[in-house]
Amino acid sequence: MKTHHYIFITALLFVIVFYDQEIGLNLGILGIVYAILTLFRTPEKNKTGSLYILFGTSILSSIAFAWFGDFTSFIAVVSSLLLLGYKSKNRRLKILFLIPVFIVNCCTSFCRFFSFDEWLPKKNVSGLWQKTLAFILIPLVLVSVFFGIYSAGSNHFAALFTDYELDLNLWQVFCLSVLGFFIAFNYWNYAVEKLIYKNNHLLDNEFSRDSSIPKATYSFLDLDAERMSGVISFVLLNILLIFFIITYNYEQFYEAVKTPVQLSEETHERVNAVILSIVMAILVIMFYFKSGFNFDPKARLLKILAKFWIFLNAVLVISAALKNYEYIVNYAFTYKRLGVFAFLLLSLVGLTLTFIKIQKQKRNIFLVNTMIWYVYGTILVCSYINWGGFITSQNMKRKDFAVNYHLTSVNFSEKALLKYAGQKNDQKLKKILQDKVKNETSKTFLSKIIYYHTIK
Repeated sequence: MKTHHYIFITALLFVIVFYDQEIGLNLGILGIVYAILTLFRTPEKNKTGSLYILFGTSILSSIAFAWFGDFTSFIAVVSSLLLLGYKSKNRRLKILFLIPVFIVNCCTSFCRFFSFDEWLPKKNVSGLWQKTLAFILIPLVLVSVFFGIYSAGSNHFAALFTDYELDLNLWQVFCLSVLGFFIAFNYWNYAVEKLIYKNNHLLDNEFSRDSSIPKATYSFLDLDAERMSGVISFVLLNILLIFFIITYNYEQFYEAVKTPVQLSEETHERVNAVILSIVMAILVIMFYFKSGFNFDPKARLLKILAKFWIFLNAVLVISAALKNYEYIVNYAFTYKRLGVFAFLLLSLVGLTLTFIKIQKQKRNIFLVNTMIWYVYGTILVCSYINWGGFITSQNMKRKDFAVNYHLTSVNFSEKALLKYAGQKNDQKLKKILQDKVKNETSKTFLSKIIYYHTIK
């Protein structure tokens, strides 16, 4: 099939699955179709291991959305399909260019649409396509346009057709057609500017041969002075961080017990301070190890001090994680408290990658290129697991279990709450949950969320 076939087929499928429907199973089906067609269309030379992984995550993300239908799984589907489509055409281009390519194509899609020679067949058009275009599509468009004009100009002409009622929302069909075509056109027919191809090497993880020669970064500082500046800075920063870790842990684990509100505020403030500290630590290391010092034979002490600082920051992250765990033990699980663990885990990943950057002599962009994949992996994990069900099932074991909070503020907690209602013989809660499940399962097929059909 040619490009225009993929565009028209997926645009038509978009209209079919979303017409008069809510978002649910239909988006999952559409995502699976897009993933399969993308793999089918990908040239053999681009079918790498990473592409097959992205194909698998696209299928799983589509299933996850059909199962849960929440915002996290929606982000997982969109990001997986965008990465899959991007890698199917450009296996060598860095992922960081995906965002500018996506933005540029959305902004230029109107102009590219009228470049018919770029995406419509030029020659050897089949007779069936010619007859369909000439005998059906063009006359139908003309008749529709002039029918609207004549109906507006003559009430009697319009009255000839008022006795017939078409059970079709033409406005909805039109809007869905435009949106479906816009998505399909930009997915199957996106363009990458030559400027991006020319600058792709700027995002390479490895240094070029010229960069392996140690040289001063600034004209006003020679190499020895810059190296000594780094040594002094890291000695002072290590001393400062050691004192901070001591005071930080003393405040967290040995000071008098605070009220729940005070503890909550202080925990969030300290976790924010830790995350900001980690980000700044990585930026400082990136500042000193952006080029020459990666290969400077005299920079051994500087590297040792930088690695020790990374280790101390990792200790700080673990301290914050232990405090967050203690907070959960005392005051139950919530989305935010689980989110803190996710951010701290990503902080540890960032520190590990920074250590690898120094050890393996990688460019700074290596951190960005690699962290993108870890963030993407975090999104996938968040979309595949029923965290609401996990939170509710764990908090049910507590004596201070807040039923109303989990009923109104925690998603996909119905299974655990039904179990709880059965244990406590709470008929009112059971009725509320059964009504909610019944309302969800009564939706039309394409609008369904599979999760609610697994509740008995």
